[in-house]
Amino acid sequence: MTGRAAALIYGLASYLIFSLSFAYTPAFLGNFLVPKTIDVGPESGRAQAVLIDVILLCLFAIQHSVMARPAFKRWWTRIIPTSCERSTYVLISSLLLILIFWQWRPIAPTIWRVEGWPAATLTAIFWMGWLTALASTFQIDHFELFGLRQVVDALRGAADRAQAFKTPLLYRLVRHPLMLGLLLAFWATPHMTAGHLLFAVMNTAYILAGVRLEERDLVAEFGASYEHYRRRVPMLIPRLFGSGAIAPETRRGG
Repeated sequence: MTGRAAALIYGLASYLIFSLSFAYTPAFLGNFLVPKTIDVGPESGRAQAVLIDVILLCLFAIQHSVMARPAFKRWWTRIIPTSCERSTYVLISSLLLILIFWQWRPIAPTIWRVEGWPAATLTAIFWMGWLTALASTFQIDHFELFGLRQVVDALRGAADRAQAFKTPLLYRLVRHPLMLGLLLAFWATPHMTAGHLLFAVMNTAYILAGVRLEERDLVAEFGASYEHYRRRVPMLIPRLFGSGAIAPETRRGG
């Protein structure tokens, strides 16, 4: 019981750190409210700034890709309790994101800058992206996705839950609404600097590679059900015409 309670405290702490880092991210990218942002911080030489920023983004991408793979999870849960696996993933991801905030080097040259209604439109898309990303987590199972449900179930002594597969709301429009929301948030800015562009390009490349790795795992887990879903619903760009609606039991929660 003590171990289960410790796992719950660990899961809650991981979720709190994730929540704080997630809340900081729009301010970091949007250049408001916080003192250290993507365009405001310690200056370095151009080459040094690019090198540091690329290393930071690569660390984040590698951790996300490696720790999300089923083979790594099987190995990892021989070392840590299964109930803490997702919380550990969330914690390390959050700490690496905080490292990016802390050590990011701005790269100042302007790629584009707009004002007036184009700026207002891009700002609206920026916030729509963050709302889409957050809403998509609650449309599956937000608390399982970020590790809380697992530690609560372990404390209660509940059996492991079978992976459900469903397509609520946004998941009927695109297969990866969380990633779509993040892409909108990364690219929609009235003032795109070279540093922001580097952030957007590298994260876009990671997302495009990462969703393919995830879909390979989903096909292995759910077989024909996911193949049918993939044929009917686009990956990231919603169709302007036609329906992507499918049976509601074909999207994984968590």
